[in-house]
Amino acid sequence: MAVQRRQGKAAGNGKESKEKAAGRAKKAGKAAGNGKESKEKAADRAKKAGKAAGNGKENKEKAAGKAKKAGGSEMERHIAVPMKKEEAVSLHAGDYVYLTGTIYTARDAAHKRMQETLERGEALPVSLEDNIIYYMGPSPARPGRVIGSAGPTTASRMDKYTPALLDLGLRGMIGKGKRSQAVRESIIRNGAVYFAAVGGAGALLSRSITASEVIAYDDLGTEAIRRLEVKDFPVIVVMDAAGNDLYEQIKMAD
Repeated sequence: MAVQRRQGKAAGNGKESKEKAAGRAKKAGKAAGNGKESKEKAADRAKKAGKAAGNGKENKEKAAGKAKKAGGSEMERHIAVPMKKEEAVSLHAGDYVYLTGTIYTARDAAHKRMQETLERGEALPVSLEDNIIYYMGPSPARPGRVIGSAGPTTASRMDKYTPALLDLGLRGMIGKGKRSQAVRESIIRNGAVYFAAVGGAGALLSRSITASEVIAYDDLGTEAIRRLEVKDFPVIVVMDAAGNDLYEQIKMAD
């Protein structure tokens, strides 16, 4: 009787083992199927990644297309600086411009000091007439280089000082980001222009700077006023002398 029970259990186990084996085979088949599925998913991810990489150029082209559609420009200009009012008013939001000549740097601290100088009725350390201020404080220059990384500062930090400087003849500014309504009105009133330089590309922009010299407020360190000699320095017109704003044009075209 005990022998029969053991035989029955063994027979049962044979069936159970068969079912387990079938289960394992089913799981193995599913895993094998997932290999194909994973391969397809990987291919899809690669395709999406490729599309995203391509979108860098595509987004730039779309932005230019949106600006054009919204009434913006898409011209390329080479301009000598300092720049006369007639040349400034000929520029349009969306124009790509390459500047060659002399420009000046000044950031928050230098602007604050210039305002204090004007409030005391004193002369500024540099004439602003037809000149361009680049909102930038460079990093230390590496051996053999004229200047360190030279990327733009957020322009809105200078908004409260800008109208007074534009009224004194400042012809243009280079920075990044939007400007206030007060700055816009002053740009229109004075026939000036606001350019944007590419943020995050300071090392690349420094290659267009051929000379750099501190001319005022050297105690401010990186925020001192510098005179820069530039050659084909790349910028884009963000706000033109008519008050057209490239950021607004692109937003409207979305």
